[in-house]
Amino acid sequence: MPVVRLFPNAVKEAKKLMARAVSAGDICIDATCGNGHDTVFLAQLVGETGKVYAFDIQQEALACTRSRLAAENLARRVELIEAGHEELLAHVHEEVSGVMFNLGYLPGGDKEVITQPETTVRALEAARSLLRPLGLITVVIYTGHPGGREEAAAVEQWAAGLPQGGWDVARLTFPNRQHHPPYLLAIQRREVD
Repeated sequence: MPVVRLFPNAVKEAKKLMARAVSAGDICIDATCGNGHDTVFLAQLVGETGKVYAFDIQQEALACTRSRLAAENLARRVELIEAGHEELLAHVHEEVSGVMFNLGYLPGGDKEVITQPETTVRALEAARSLLRPLGLITVVIYTGHPGGREEAAAVEQWAAGLPQGGWDVARLTFPNRQHHPPYLLAIQRREVD
């Protein structure tokens, strides 16, 4: 058996976990579609009978995601929504298996447009209310930009307040890496609250 790098980065770890929580036919949310990588990944996981809701406030992000989906012939599986992730409940009305958040700013885009602590926490709470038992929320958190540490603190506080009897929360960090590497929070709803 070949030896592999076990922890390459937070985004890849989020995808590994999500692949274990989502099956064909499921419904998922990409709360911050950005350049579309997570949206494509989720669309592949849910298969032809599943659905992905993908949110972003920037038309540039939605256009990039639309293009990636078209290139992979996955567009029919995804509903692109030009709205902030805090508006999940206005657009999603069914139980979901997985929700992915990739916080910060759009890579290659305007670095002044960033996710905000207040709206992110509202979005997390909305995602929590939609999550099925054993469903998963992944949050990739970036602290190296202005506002990133404040958002991380708000997300951590929200996650720490989830009741232990109904939720499992895990954090994967990289303390020996330089330049504020992103880290992962993974939140799974237990079978019984």
